[in-house]
Amino acid sequence: MDNMTYLFGVFVAMMLVNFVLRALPFVLGKRLMSYRWVSDLGKFLPLSIMALLALHATVGAAQAHAGLPIPEIIAIVLTVSLQWFLRNSLLSIFLGTASYVVVLNLWFVS
Repeated sequence: MDNMTYLFGVFVAMMLVNFVLRALPFVLGKRLMSYRWVSDLGKFLPLSIMALLALHATVGAAQAHAGLPIPEIIAIVLTVSLQWFLRNSLLSIFLGTASYVVVLNLWFVS
């Protein structure tokens, strides 16, 4: 077996596994939603994953500039506060990100 045939076989196998894994929730969706724990996970898991990603990004960014995570904390508090009061995700994320960039540049440039 030559290298091109082997590579083509690997790509086809990867494509099939990827397709099956992505199609499985749609095929079994109604059956899975009949279980209460799956429904509970659907309500709880997205928020917990987002919180873990925000925590991981905050710690990573604070380690990158080797200091206290003051700019990150300010941006997170502003983003959460704006979302709490305005209920506009796009505006909250945009202003939180903009505040992070401004505070980070003012904090470490001066």
